[in-house]
Amino acid sequence: MTPGPTPLLEVCDLSVEFEGFQTLDNVGLGIHAGELRFLIGPNGAGKTTLVDCITGLTRPTSGEVRFQGQSLGRTGAHRRVRLGIGRTFQTPTVFERLTVLENMDLADSFRRPLATLFLRRRGVSDNVAGTLERAGLAAVADRPAGALSHGQKQWLEIGMLLVQRPKLLLLDEPVAGMSPQERLDTGALLHELVGDHTVVVIEHDMAFLRRFAHKVTVLHEGRVVSEGTVDEVHDDPVVRKVYLGRSRDQRSGGRPLPSSDRGRRNGARRATSLLETDS
Repeated sequence: MTPGPTPLLEVCDLSVEFEGFQTLDNVGLGIHAGELRFLIGPNGAGKTTLVDCITGLTRPTSGEVRFQGQSLGRTGAHRRVRLGIGRTFQTPTVFERLTVLENMDLADSFRRPLATLFLRRRGVSDNVAGTLERAGLAAVADRPAGALSHGQKQWLEIGMLLVQRPKLLLLDEPVAGMSPQERLDTGALLHELVGDHTVVVIEHDMAFLRRFAHKVTVLHEGRVVSEGTVDEVHDDPVVRKVYLGRSRDQRSGGRPLPSSDRGRRNGARRATSLLETDS
């Protein structure tokens, strides 16, 4: 039997322990080039810790992360960015006093020689102009980033990654706080990006996942408990017990709801309904 292609990203028996608390417990997964992977799980499941290990912000207790077939080992966070790993956070990190164009141009300077970093550039590079169009920000290019809507700030942060030409994008709850139309536009953008990039999305919005996910990995208590298509994950009894039976607030770390039997049943129905809704 001929072996399949090597995954772009491999997480091999990864464990992280903080002061005796096991945050990740022998996590293993592989993500291939051009894939759109959703990463879900209840609050505290280890999703952000996993991304921190991939990006070099957290060093694992054991195991390793491999990118393009090579172990990242002690490779620092900045070096991983240069290798092609980009990340966004739940709260957009943009320079609010600069214009959208200036933010993008600054991000584009990432690969320019240091000696030219502070030189004033003439015109707009093709890379920046194309990314502004792709992210739906061309019409607001001269607007201060601080004046953008929350959704537009998320697109700007994604755009600032794209101009750096990453191979892998790790997006942390990209549609949180967005309007329904912004969520649809973001989903369309993600599907467009997977033609040129590999995209991993941490998300709690089940309706968004149902509509746009290709493949889903479910974490619970630091372990991978399920992986597959949306339908396969939805039908997994373990996932329904540890995740889908929770309210949206509980999944995302909000304040727990009352624990009456009726409340639990209603929460399970609401969560299942969200997963089965296409919009």
